[in-house]
Order: sequence, then structure tokens, then C-alpha cells
Amino acid sequence: MSIVDAAEKRYSTKVFDPSRKLNDDQLQQIKALIRLSASSVNSQPWHVIVAATDDAKQRIAKSAEGPYVFNKPKMLDASHVLVFCSKTAIDDDYLNDLLASEQQDGRFSNEQSKQRMVDGRNFFVDLHRKTLGDADQWMQKQVYLNIGSLLLGVAAMGIDAVPIEGFDCDVLDKEFNLSAQGFTSLVVVPVGYHSADDFNANVPKSRWHDEQIFTEC
Repeated sequence: MSIVDAAEKRYSTKVFDPSRKLNDDQLQQIKALIRLSASSVNSQPWHVIVAATDDAKQRIAKSAEGPYVFNKPKMLDASHVLVFCSKTAIDDDYLNDLLASEQQDGRFSNEQSKQRMVDGRNFFVDLHRKTLGDADQWMQKQVYLNIGSLLLGVAAMGIDAVPIEGFDCDVLDKEFNLSAQGFTSLVVVPVGYHSADDFNANVPKSRWHDEQIFTEC
């Protein structure tokens, strides 16, 4: 399957088959997709809850009550449920830990290349922390890059998924004590296999035509 075929095949799953489960190898590949995602200046400002058990999925589904109750079956019936969380602040300790991790992974050939990374990352981080004052929004954008990569990646694996913003993040943050850990829940992504009853499985895609999307120079 080409990457374009995967993009064409991918859709937002509305009904999951609870009897079909991902295997361990598939789960490890999904975790690798998440871990390897791009992010601005390699900031990686995310944490992901991976719910595999019924009890864990029930905990996540507590956030899908009231106006969000239509999303509850997706969270309960999917094979696994991923909760993408974003950091709420990015401080110097975090940046130092990140730099140490990069050093250990062999990212820098010499002290000059290491300093270039420090200077470049500090420029953009401080642009959002100090000049624009939108560091939380900037970090959330990085998490969305990760989610986009995941959605395309699982489609290429023949796995179904749906990104869900319709949930109560305050309930979910409290359930997993995320605020105390410096995170907030952003998007819930159930993954698995669609049910034969999924009305959205065979609906044709509708996207703007090229002339409405692209300016070619």
C-alpha cells in the first residue's frame, strides 16, 4: 500500500468491533510511530496514555458523559484507546533533560553542533514563552503533528482510528492526575477495527479540489 493509498483509505471510524483486538506487535509499532513523530526543535512536549484493559477504557470514558456521550461507545469498544496529552509549561529543567537525552543518542558531533542546537531551540522556545506568551498553544500544535502522523501510520497498517476532541478534559485530567504531572489531555484516539455496522466505513471522501487548495508558482 502506498502512502497515498493509506491516506485515501483512512477515515474517522464511528463504530468499532469490540471482538477484534490489536496484537502486541501492532501496539509496539503504534508506540514507535508516536515516539518518532516530528516536533518543532525536537521539543516532544507530549505524553500518551495507552489504555488496553476494559477498566482503563472505562476510566477514559468517564469524560464522555452529558453532551459528549455519543463518543463513549468508541472509547469502550475500540481495541485500545490513546489519550494524547500536552505539556502545560516548558521550563529550563525540561530543556536540559532533553539536551542530555540527545547527547546520549549521539545527536552532536562536537560541542559546536550541540551549542547550535541549544541556541536554536532556546530562540524558538523563548519566542513562545516570553515574546508571544503562547507556549501552551505552541506545544499543543506539536501534539497535533504527532496525531496526524499516527492517523496516517495506522491506516497504512490496516488499523482504524478516530481522533476525538469531544470529551471533558477536566474530568480526564482529574482521573489520571495529569495536572500534577504537568500535562493536560488534548485528544482521545481510539484504535482498532471498524464494525460492519459502521455507517462511515464506505462513505466516499469529500475534499476540496486541487485548484482550491494549491497555489503553484
